[in-house]
Amino acid sequence: MDTLGTNRIYYGYYLVGAAFVAQFVSIGMYSYVLGSFMTPMIEELGWSRADFTLTRTIGQLVMAFVGVFVGSRIDRFGGRPIMLIGATILAVALAAHSLVNSLLAWLILNGVVLTVGCAMIGNLVVNVTLSKWFVINRGKAVAWAAMGVSFGGIVLTPLATWLIDTQGWREAWLWLALFAAVFLYPVALMIRRAPEDHGLHPDGLTMEEVADGGGEQAAREHANAYTRREALHTLTFYALVIAFGFFSINIIVLILQTIPYLTDNGFTRVEGATAMFVASIPAMASKPVWGYLIDRTQVKPLAAISASVTGLALFMIVGAVATQELLLIYFAYVVLGLGWGGMIPMQEVIWARFFGRKHIGAIRGAGLPFSLLLGAIAPWAVSYYHDVVGVYDGALLVVATLNVFSGVLIFLVPPPKKRVTGP
Repeated sequence: MDTLGTNRIYYGYYLVGAAFVAQFVSIGMYSYVLGSFMTPMIEELGWSRADFTLTRTIGQLVMAFVGVFVGSRIDRFGGRPIMLIGATILAVALAAHSLVNSLLAWLILNGVVLTVGCAMIGNLVVNVTLSKWFVINRGKAVAWAAMGVSFGGIVLTPLATWLIDTQGWREAWLWLALFAAVFLYPVALMIRRAPEDHGLHPDGLTMEEVADGGGEQAAREHANAYTRREALHTLTFYALVIAFGFFSINIIVLILQTIPYLTDNGFTRVEGATAMFVASIPAMASKPVWGYLIDRTQVKPLAAISASVTGLALFMIVGAVATQELLLIYFAYVVLGLGWGGMIPMQEVIWARFFGRKHIGAIRGAGLPFSLLLGAIAPWAVSYYHDVVGVYDGALLVVATLNVFSGVLIFLVPPPKKRVTGP
C-alpha cells in the first residue's frame, strides 16, 4: 500500500532534502573538486592545463547527450532508477581515477564516465522532479535544493585540497568515491516521479484547497503544457538556451580555474580554495532569498540581475587580482556568489512557467545539447589561452562580457504566446 499520502509532512519536502544532497555530491564531484587536482596531477603526469581541462569540454558534450536520453524518461519513469544507476557509475569512476596514468584514461574516465554518472543524479533529474511536485512554491523548493550545489564549494573544495595535500591525489580520489556512494544510494531510493502517482497534489494541497482554487496555477500549467515538439517550434526556447548557456559558463570556468588562477598570481592553494569557500557561502545563503522573490514577483528581471551580477563580479575579480589585495579578491568572490545563488532556481522556474510541467523533463533534456554545447568550449579555451599567453585575464574578461550579455537577453526574451503544434 502506498503510504506517502498518509504522511503528515508533504513528501515533496523530503524530496527537497534528497535533491540538496544529490546536487551537493554530483556538482561537487563534477566541478568543485577538479581545480584542487589540476596542479598535482599535471605536475606528476606531464600534461598541460589545456590537456587537463579538456575533460570539461568533453563532459559538456556528454552531459548534453545524456540529458536528451534521460529527460523524457524522468517524465515517464521518475528519477529513482536513473539515479541508482548513476550513483554506481559515479562511485566506480571516482575510484578508477586513482589508477590514471595516461591522458587518454583521464579523458575517458573524467570526461565521459564520471560525467554520465553525475548527469544521472544531478540538476536535470532532481529539478525536473521538484518542478512536478511544486508549482506555487516551486521557486523556494528549487532554491532550497540548489543550496546543495553551493554546499559543495563550502565542503568539497577544501576537503579535496586537504586530502590531496595530506594523502596524495590518488588516495584522495578513493576517499571521494567512498563519500559519493555513502551519500547517494539512500538519496536515490527516496525519489518519486510525481505527486499524482501517490494520490497527492502539487505543493501538498488538500482536496478542499484544490476545490477552493488553490490548485488553479497547477491546473493552468497542465492544460497549457507544451510537448517537446511544440517547445522546439518556439523562438523562446532557443533564446533561453543561448541566454542560460552564456550564464552558466561563468561557474564552469571559475570553479575549475580559481585555484590555479590565484596560485599563478602568488597566492597559496589554501587561499585559492578559500576564495571558492567565500563565493559558496553567499551562493548558498542567497538561494532561499532568490526563491522567495521568484514566487512573489516577475522571474525574468530577477534572472537578468543574477546573470549580470556574475559578469560584473568577474570583472571585479580580475581587477582585484591585479591589485594583489586578498581581501578585495574575497569581496569580489562574495559578489560572485550572490550572482551564482540565483542561477539554478531562475532557470528551472522560467522553463517550467513558460512551458508547463507535464513534459518539462523532455523539454529540458532537449535544451541541454544547445546550452551545453555553447559552454563546452569555454573551460578548454580559457586553459588554452593561458597556455599560449601565460595569463588568464583576457579569457576571463570575455567570459564576463558573455555573462552580462546573457542577463540582457534573459530580460528581453518573451514568453511563448501560444502553443505552436509542429508537423
